[in-house]
Amino acid sequence: MHWKILTLLFTLALSAFAQSPASSQKRPFTFEDMMKLKRVGAPVPSPDGKWVVFDCEDVDLAANKKTSHLWIVPASGGESRPLNPTTNHEERPRFSPDGKRLIWTSKATDPTQIWMCDFDPGTGALIGKPHQVTNISTGADGAIWSPDGKNIVFVSSVYPDCKDDVCNKQRDEELKKSKVKAKIFTRLFYRHWNAFTEFKRSHLFVVGAFVSNAQAIPRDLTPGDHDVPPFSLGGQDMYAISPDGQEVAYTSNIDEVEATSTNNEIFIVPIRDGAPKKISTSPGSDTTPLYSPDGKYLAWRSQARAGFEADKWRLFVQDRQSGKTRDLTEKFNRSLGSFTWVPRSEGLSDISFTAEDHGQSPLFFAFPADENAIPHQPVEPPLKLHADDLAFAAHSLFFTRMSATAPNEIYRLEMPENPELGTYTGEPWYRVTHMNDALLSQIDMQPVESFTFKGANNEDVQGFLIKPPGFDPNKKYPLKFLIHGGPQGAWGNSWSYRWNAELFAATGNYVVVMINFHGSTGYGQKFTDSISGDWGGKPYVDVMKGLDYVEKTYPFIDKNREAALGASYGGYMANWLLGHTNRFKCIVSHDGMFNAESAYGTTEELWFANWEFGGPPWKKRDVYRKWSPHEYAQNFKTPTLVVHGQNDYRVDVSQGLDLFTTLQALKVPSKMLYFPDEGHWVLKPQNSQLWYKTVNDWVDQWCKN
Repeated sequence: MHWKILTLLFTLALSAFAQSPASSQKRPFTFEDMMKLKRVGAPVPSPDGKWVVFDCEDVDLAANKKTSHLWIVPASGGESRPLNPTTNHEERPRFSPDGKRLIWTSKATDPTQIWMCDFDPGTGALIGKPHQVTNISTGADGAIWSPDGKNIVFVSSVYPDCKDDVCNKQRDEELKKSKVKAKIFTRLFYRHWNAFTEFKRSHLFVVGAFVSNAQAIPRDLTPGDHDVPPFSLGGQDMYAISPDGQEVAYTSNIDEVEATSTNNEIFIVPIRDGAPKKISTSPGSDTTPLYSPDGKYLAWRSQARAGFEADKWRLFVQDRQSGKTRDLTEKFNRSLGSFTWVPRSEGLSDISFTAEDHGQSPLFFAFPADENAIPHQPVEPPLKLHADDLAFAAHSLFFTRMSATAPNEIYRLEMPENPELGTYTGEPWYRVTHMNDALLSQIDMQPVESFTFKGANNEDVQGFLIKPPGFDPNKKYPLKFLIHGGPQGAWGNSWSYRWNAELFAATGNYVVVMINFHGSTGYGQKFTDSISGDWGGKPYVDVMKGLDYVEKTYPFIDKNREAALGASYGGYMANWLLGHTNRFKCIVSHDGMFNAESAYGTTEELWFANWEFGGPPWKKRDVYRKWSPHEYAQNFKTPTLVVHGQNDYRVDVSQGLDLFTTLQALKVPSKMLYFPDEGHWVLKPQNSQLWYKTVNDWVDQWCKN
């Protein structure tokens, strides 16, 4: 099928996907609606490609908890159904190589363990009663099968000086029973993101797949005082097993001071017995190794620059026999997202991957066997798609897809056995799951609209706008101006439960505007780099010029009723706005840096501040003070809501307290929402409900009059 036909089919599919009853027949989106949505996880296709298993999280708002269950759906389409009906929290299903067994992580016990059950490929049902595979006192998670089906590798956090589980169990019990809760620190990290490290390290363990729970004695594959895998905020596994089942590739950072290092490395270790060997050489981060189906190659994501977490993610492929490593994305000016191998019938394998691009995350293909090939999209012209969680099975590529108007669902792209560049057979995309259709069909969701304006340095900057439900172009609407975090992040055609633009628009009938200022991802690495050392410079110019643009371009925006809201770096920019403009009627500052110098001593990932400000405060004091919002407190006048969590160790709660105290001392109208049980993000359902209500009520207070 030619590209033009493929494009037409895809366009028709998108049109059908977008069709809905008239908005007048629908109602505005509510927080309660959002909590009722099922949160679909990554697709796990059966080896024969007939079934897709996935975990799906439900929120019980009244009980203030989230519970994940296993679901299954025919890959060809059909009704999704619970696979293992239970009240237990279950997630991360994985098929055995022959497709006849399934493992998953379960909270049927405390701590979590790996469970297993036989699976019938014909009916898509579990056979018999699930049984527990692991019984390790420190808990088990992240399990994967060895391709030969003989072993299971999983992750557990243990005391590095303990030689066995008896020691770990004894140490945990002693700490639990002790009346003394004091801790002694001798190095960094002593806490990270939202938890103290508790002197433990994550390690990879291996256990026989056929050994019963009573006999299973897991063996530590990565002993020592280093995390395997290191901390991450999600994404692909940072470890993999070779196709012959003899070798494990994994990610670890062995630098002396992890708090100042992003130098994750790729190691390989025999699964039976042997010493690990480092095979990566980049001074930046190397992570998420993945073997090709034939074992000839090992691919991973790599960054070139040390200490910069937002550097371009490159796609590296190493020939396992020669040791030669190539960058398949050297001429590709975007950052690699998730990826997977796509085998061909003639023995070759391509790689499919995602990459952020102008607020989308489309699919791309790379070709390790062709040294001159440049990664490309499978259709022309490029089509809007926000994909992630790639998985391949039986000539089909499975992935999750979201948009600003709908959370994740699972899709399938059929691949030919002998693909030619840009050629496919059958329909290109097929939607596999429909977990939230019934609820979303009742909601008036306005699509995200893109616009472009000239920002700092007269360069193009992209923004997005969402209109309120029941939009009337003849009316005037107040504005919620959202500022993203990162700072190397981006808004786009994607879904969020924490900062949901559709919910912000629906609550009180607001226009929502979001700007991808200098420093945002998805526009090339030069654009991303441009914020470092310039936090209140070009990004502030972009924010102000973006506000000018929408006020001039969209007459339905009431420029006298505008609010600015941001979290993390967005909270920093909210604080910066406080000292540099009075254009907003009110501001919401969530987890934002207020005093750049003191923030350095209370954060944990020191590489971040070292890169963004050029070094520590005692070496770059002028830079810290130049871009510190607290230095401009004499200009604060805008009513401000401050939000912070006690367990936020990225931006310590002291930053929020400092800001609120300053506002109160200056007699600026202000309020603080403090969460004693949240970190950098508000995650508990009822806390989230309070957060949305408090934030929206604050904006209404100042923008509805």
